[in-house]
Amino acid sequence: MDAVEVLTNLDRILPYFQPIFSADEHSVIGYEVLGRYNDEEKGIVSLGPFFQDDNIPEEYRLEVDNYILEQALKIITKHVNQDFLIFLNRDPELLMVNDGEDVLELLQNYLPENQLSRVVLELSQKKYKGNLDDLQHLLTYYKTYGIKIAIDHLGDDSHLDLISGLSPHILKVNLEKLKSAGWDSYQEVLYTLGLLARKIGATLLFESIETVYQLQFAWKNGGRYYQGYYLASPHEALVQKDILKGKLRDDCQRFIIAEKKKLEKIFTIKRDLYEKLQGLIAKARKVNDYTELLKSLADSLSPVCFRLYICDEEGFQKSENVLKLDGNWIVQADYRDKNWSWRPYFLENIIKMRNEKRGILSDCYSDIETGETIRTFSLQLNESDFLFLDLSYEYLYENDVLL
Repeated sequence: MDAVEVLTNLDRILPYFQPIFSADEHSVIGYEVLGRYNDEEKGIVSLGPFFQDDNIPEEYRLEVDNYILEQALKIITKHVNQDFLIFLNRDPELLMVNDGEDVLELLQNYLPENQLSRVVLELSQKKYKGNLDDLQHLLTYYKTYGIKIAIDHLGDDSHLDLISGLSPHILKVNLEKLKSAGWDSYQEVLYTLGLLARKIGATLLFESIETVYQLQFAWKNGGRYYQGYYLASPHEALVQKDILKGKLRDDCQRFIIAEKKKLEKIFTIKRDLYEKLQGLIAKARKVNDYTELLKSLADSLSPVCFRLYICDEEGFQKSENVLKLDGNWIVQADYRDKNWSWRPYFLENIIKMRNEKRGILSDCYSDIETGETIRTFSLQLNESDFLFLDLSYEYLYENDVLL
């Protein structure tokens, strides 16, 4: 995009608004302000390439950015009776120009001070190369006015140190990568972001939602806010707050029904597996040697799991591993006396099994040794020891609700 053409034709620049919807109200809670250019030949085009081109001088991009913001604020202030969030894309490098006073001055010119809390600054975590402390000080200053901070474009390359350092109010997850990224790796990144969001008190916003399946994925993975062409495309005018209330309510109702059915199936699988193991353990109660016990159980559990072992309540392994390799069960003596208490939720699950007298089924995770997606099922074996079964991917695939 020709920078001189854009700068000499500011009257062709238009602010566009893309609605952002909430999971709890099923209504519009805010708009992301986007820049568009009315090209004589191509029509309305995005200014994204203009802002992403590092060859264009900062002062040019800053001038256009501020022009879009001012035009957007002129439109927004006409809707004084509507209380919605205003999401503003800002390159952190440009934000630091003039110590961030340009943005704050524009906002204060158009919004009363008690409405600055409606503003959400979206910062791309991939762009900033400056001093993080300086950026952090500026954002802390903005926060004193109630301005919220969002980290944008989170996906397969997320810098958790930057997120933690800036303490954002919103983490914005880009679902565009779902089309090409591996599901397992993406799920792991998303799981980590979900945990981090919970720890720092941030809200997850899923963007680039283009299908109902992606909306369901966002809903299932803790997204409170949703944005994308499936819901609403960017437009030069604001929309009615409840424009999709009925549609979103119906979609979410279907998601709820499907998730409840899945959870019921998982509960049934857990119960059946627990009862089966209790029966097998009862039959082998005269077997005192743990290695022989595990071998006995393995023969009956061949389609279900590929690894069995026993630990005490402090995480020390009291048995060898019994592992299925090339169709045969082998004993791995080196694992005896290893300690697994460092694993997430290990001790918590031990306490649950001991007090609730039930089996525990872990979340899906990647096995360190095989790299495959697995789950672990565990239950109390006796007063002091606990049995662990690593369920095979084949078993999970046959019972696909477990994946």
